[in-house]
Order: sequence, then C-alpha cells, then structure tokens
Amino acid sequence: MLGLEGPCWVGPGPDGGLAVSEEFGDVRLFGSARQPLGSLGGWTGHTFSCPAGICSNSEGNVIVADKQRRQVTLFPRAGPPICLVSEGLGQPLGVACAPQDQLLVADAKDSSIKVYQGLKELA
Repeated sequence: MLGLEGPCWVGPGPDGGLAVSEEFGDVRLFGSARQPLGSLGGWTGHTFSCPAGICSNSEGNVIVADKQRRQVTLFPRAGPPICLVSEGLGQPLGVACAPQDQLLVADAKDSSIKVYQGLKELA
C-alpha cells in the first residue's frame, strides 16, 4: 500500500478491508485484496484535524478518533458522519469496539480508558 501520507494508525475496515489514518490528513480505506477504495473525507466531505485510532463496528461502520478535534466520529456505510463523543475528551488516540455495544476510547490527556455504552441508538 503505497502513496500514504504519514500513516499513523491502521485498523479493520468494512468487509474485511483496512482503514489507515494519515497524520493531519484523511482516513484511507482499502478493500480485502488491499486495493485502494478512497477516503472517508473524500466520500463524506468531513474534514479531519488529526485522525488517530480507527475501528469498525459489527455493522461495518468505521469509527475514528480525531485527537485535535477531541472527538470520536462514526462514519456509517450510508449517510453523513455522526459525532459519537466530544465532551470529556482531552486527546483521544485509540478506539475499540467491544461486546455489548461498548466503545472504548484511550484518552492520552488524562491517561485513561473511557467506556461508552449504548451508542448503537445514535448510529
């Protein structure tokens, strides 16, 4: 996978592919055969400040932590991006989807892991 601009984080993307965040750039998506599919910013018009951690939920939606915007955003397979969490985040770096509809966020500012429950209703 060439042509990335400062790849920082890599995580599972939809349909067995990969998602790669680029420092001060965008989030690039690759298919299961590692072929480039495009970028979240290009598809949705969303502007990232500094995308960091990435995960995908069981529905195939991509979730991205933006450490400078201090927010976690869900990018549904169809429709506009949805801000899942912004309050109480200092510097979100990592995200993970856990069982029972939980979202885990690693916040570097206060050295904590924050657990959010019941986010499925927002998506």
